[in-house]
Amino acid sequence: MQQANPINVRGIDHVVIRVVDLDAMIGFYCDVLGARLERLVSEFGLAQLRAGDALIDLIDAGDRAPDRDAPNMDHVCLRVEPWDDDVVRKHLRSHGVELTETGTRYGASGYGPSIYISDPEGNTVELKGTA
Repeated sequence: MQQANPINVRGIDHVVIRVVDLDAMIGFYCDVLGARLERLVSEFGLAQLRAGDALIDLIDAGDRAPDRDAPNMDHVCLRVEPWDDDVVRKHLRSHGVELTETGTRYGASGYGPSIYISDPEGNTVELKGTA
């Protein structure tokens, strides 16, 4: 008989992204995507942004800048509720964000609409609604 796993994963806790321009990245994730700045830890060059139940940690890469040919992260998927495709797309375009066509994709909450975008430093972000 298999023992129950003592670790019960319920969602993304946080994602850490190494960044070159901390202010531009805070602006993107807060102003464009609706996260909110929760905490600045200046001695580490760290900004922690609240995204629902999860955090997005942006850390200043300093002289260890991410290599554009070898991204430091594949993508992060952010659940968006409620999902109104027209409103989401219009908002992103108003900020000059290029986006993919909306597709139905599987994620933590099952199948739902999603699009892919890039943040100012080329990291891929998937925005996903529920079915």
